[in-house]
Amino acid sequence: MSEISLGIIGGGQLGSMLAIAAKKLNIKTVIFCDDIDAPAQNFCDQFINGNYYDKEKISEFINHVDVVTYEFENIPFETLNEINKVKPVFPKPSVNRLIQHRIAEKDFINKLNIRTTRYVSIEKKTDIDALEDFLPGILKTTTLGYDGKGQYPINSIKDFNSLNIDFSKGYILEKLVKLKQEISVVITRFGNNKYEIYEPIENIHEDQILKHSRIPANINDKIFTQSKEWAMHIAEELKYIGTLCVEYFIDRNDNLYVNEIAPRVHNSGHLTINAFNISQFENHVRAVCNLNQIPLKKISNAKMINLLGAQILNYRNSTKLKANEFFFDYLKKEIKEKRKMGHITILL
Repeated sequence: MSEISLGIIGGGQLGSMLAIAAKKLNIKTVIFCDDIDAPAQNFCDQFINGNYYDKEKISEFINHVDVVTYEFENIPFETLNEINKVKPVFPKPSVNRLIQHRIAEKDFINKLNIRTTRYVSIEKKTDIDALEDFLPGILKTTTLGYDGKGQYPINSIKDFNSLNIDFSKGYILEKLVKLKQEISVVITRFGNNKYEIYEPIENIHEDQILKHSRIPANINDKIFTQSKEWAMHIAEELKYIGTLCVEYFIDRNDNLYVNEIAPRVHNSGHLTINAFNISQFENHVRAVCNLNQIPLKKISNAKMINLLGAQILNYRNSTKLKANEFFFDYLKKEIKEKRKMGHITILL
């Protein structure tokens, strides 16, 4: 069998870890990214820098790959769709288009009889007048935005008026739940009813950025089972190929809510690299490249800590890691406050 060449759109830390996983499987990787300093170029076989609308660069990328995937969802649907006419894209572009729009995503989840927080569309200033029932809430742009970007806590109508909101963009207002915990389930779908699914991961956020994740999650058996079943239902309904993550809220009455779907490998799943026989990244590569599905086995309980901004320096210059600690440096050139620079996984 000739060597497969996997195209990855996006060159951040997720693209890097996909390239590392692919290399382990003897798969060549070609990264296409609009950031000239993208760290994934340190880990791939070929790097193409260009705008995601640049037809010449897209054509060059297509000519060097057999199959295409992506590391984040905010890639133009038109670009993915054009590539998919020539080379297969997984997950399929229609999945990306759905999940790029928060209202479409939540409508889809609710049609599956899966619970989400209550939400309402905000398209013009007069929509604000009848929203007391959805407060306190979080106002989010319906497209783009991650790690807290494009998101505003709203406790009262007065809070709306103090924001300088650009109503040329669409917004969604999501009612806050009385939050007890946040968990996520990472699942890889290989085909019809063919899955590898990781156990639920408990997540702690600060300033809407993931601080750390751990397994096992401190949850009851009902939530353990329900969160996995919902993730399987979503993946099957989307006819998804590859790894996806479903993020959940748990309220104080132990009710489970889907918060968001991430159509890609996910930050909370980084601990799978060390805690399982097959990581979320390797499973994604296996699924999109149509390789063998290997049953998952847990090696250890684990905790993952994100290293933000200058926190990376403590580890770059340290030789004091213990035998159960694993340090990952994303090799990003510029250190910025709250920027994910690396992570450390501790086996428990």
